[in-house]
Amino acid sequence: MSDGYPLTEADLPALTLGAALLGTGGGGNPYIGMLRTRELMRAGATVDVRPLESFGDDEHIGSVGGIGAPVVGVEKVEEGEECLRALRAVEEASGVKVAALISAEIGGANAMEPVLTAAQAGLPVADGDGMGRAFPEVQMTSFFIYGQAPEPAAIADDKGNCIVFKDMVDMYWLERFARTAAVDMGAGAGFATAPMSAGFLKRYAVPGTVTQALDIGRAIEKARASRRDVLGKVADAAGGRIIYTGKIGDVRRELKGGFAMGHVELSGVADHAGEAGRIAIQNENLIFWRDGAVEITVPDLIMILELDTAEPITTELLRYGQRVAVLAMPAHPLMKSPEALKVVGPQAFGYADIAYKPFAA
Repeated sequence: MSDGYPLTEADLPALTLGAALLGTGGGGNPYIGMLRTRELMRAGATVDVRPLESFGDDEHIGSVGGIGAPVVGVEKVEEGEECLRALRAVEEASGVKVAALISAEIGGANAMEPVLTAAQAGLPVADGDGMGRAFPEVQMTSFFIYGQAPEPAAIADDKGNCIVFKDMVDMYWLERFARTAAVDMGAGAGFATAPMSAGFLKRYAVPGTVTQALDIGRAIEKARASRRDVLGKVADAAGGRIIYTGKIGDVRRELKGGFAMGHVELSGVADHAGEAGRIAIQNENLIFWRDGAVEITVPDLIMILELDTAEPITTELLRYGQRVAVLAMPAHPLMKSPEALKVVGPQAFGYADIAYKPFAA
């Protein structure tokens, strides 16, 4: 059994690209996290990525990530140790020292937060996450869906404040209180949840997603270098399909309750000329309509890519006039069960009249 591999500075650009794509528009822009991780590595920090199977069932693994509105991260640069302070607070509250870190969501900046926090703490990173993508709310992980305890958890900001959440009724109350705190902290903070046993994660984490993000990023880099069929090669590497090409005609986006909410209007080009596209946003891309008909919904992945380079475009960077492709890929089976759809299906985002129909690549 492989014990994993070292993550190097040379891997970071590919990881950033793959994480941005899997972020489905959200999770925050991973580029800044990549720069922070790179500087830690240049200062001598090392990080190993290890498969979940390499950990003993009784070992504990912690989950850390950023919480808030991704658009804020463009201007509000982190102090640097928010997630580390939140992790230490959870370890103290639980009486458990973690043996590794895992991402709550592989998509976007939260692919980088466990890596840089692991570099600071001298820990490995487990090859997996709780979504296989990005989602906007705390409870929307396979960890919570399948039984992770909602406490203790902790949130820390760039000013040195740290709040520990204990005696939470359930994961929804944890989301509510953590979101309120994140808004008061400037709509961006570091967050850590209760340590989980490796035995639990072997059953309920989405496996291999750090390696998946690396593979997708490398496919993008290779396709760009060859300058041939970049979109097709990226779709193949991601296990998805390009479903639409178009031009952005309108972007509506506002900060509401700690989320970036809005929609994107598209007009089709090339094979999709004359087709009107629309994508709903809550930090991430949620639903894709073609000519007014629902075509793809959460939990399946909807990604907006730059048409010529396949550069993933996060929701805070969407602009009028951009020429884009829409890539769709199926969610992991853990995120499509009846239990999961109650938490991450269309109804969970307020679309009571939209039924989930699995996307087939």
